[in-house]
Amino acid sequence: MPFAGPDIVVIALVALVILALFAGIKTVPQGYRYTIELFGRYTRTLEPGLNLIIPFIERIGSKLNVMEQVLDVPTQEVITKDNASVSADAVAFYQILNAAQAAYQVANLENAILNLTMTNIRSVMGSMDLDELLSNREAINDRLLKVVDEAVGPWGIKVTRVEIKDIQPPKDLVDAMARQMKAEREKRAQVLEAEGFRNAQILRAEGAKQSAILQAEGQREAAYREAEARERLAEAEAKATRFVSDAIAAGDVNAINYFVAQKYTEAMAAIGSAPNSKIVLMPMEASSLIGSLGGIGAIAREVFGDQPAAKPRPVAPPAPAAAPTRTTPTVNPFAPNQEN
Repeated sequence: MPFAGPDIVVIALVALVILALFAGIKTVPQGYRYTIELFGRYTRTLEPGLNLIIPFIERIGSKLNVMEQVLDVPTQEVITKDNASVSADAVAFYQILNAAQAAYQVANLENAILNLTMTNIRSVMGSMDLDELLSNREAINDRLLKVVDEAVGPWGIKVTRVEIKDIQPPKDLVDAMARQMKAEREKRAQVLEAEGFRNAQILRAEGAKQSAILQAEGQREAAYREAEARERLAEAEAKATRFVSDAIAAGDVNAINYFVAQKYTEAMAAIGSAPNSKIVLMPMEASSLIGSLGGIGAIAREVFGDQPAAKPRPVAPPAPAAAPTRTTPTVNPFAPNQEN
């Protein structure tokens, strides 16, 4: 049975309603914003998610990516303040904060940001010397960021970073800079070497000075100790002489023997250690020397008291004196001077 006219109209209306519903439902992905225009005029911005618009009356104007985006700035030639030509390229990071302003305040948004960044790179880098340009890249980035971000503010854009990727001076200028750096380093090396030599000389002189001071102090201390020793020796000798003098005055023969034996022994030691005599021949009465030593022992017993003395070893009789083999006459140092 064929459809009647009213049925066809109902079906058409239902289909039109369904089509209108599908046309009015808009899904916006995360990270995007859609602008809505009513008869060509901006009305609102759709947020991410499910949204409804009036079909056939409202339409989507612009679909904008509000995530942070990267814009590559191509290489360009820059003339520095000191007339050096360098090549520089950069990269810019930006983000859309206001979708309506980004859509309706500027045409071709990326091209506008790119040209603005290139212009400011030439302006900022052109106001600096080459040495300052190569050593202050952070300062260049900060100045570029401040200038570009301020310029794109009315477009609803936020420039987060502007980075200079590379700065390339001409090859001949690079070679000249390398020679300059080498000469500067050689000069620094020579200066450091000279300073090291000077410091070494100063330290060596200070060490010699300190050594001389310590040596002088040591000699002074040694002289003081030697003088003190001589003084004590003189006091001891004076004391011994006084004791011997008192003993002689009391008529003690042993004291006289002690005094004579001491002087005799000292004279023999002086003759034996004389540097200008090789062989010394003289008569020596061993019995007299032994008698003198006996007097010394008697005085020691009187001073320290009677002690059990060790058994004396037997003394061999003195050997007969050998006849002199030299023609030089024998001289007795204790006899008066006699002529041969």
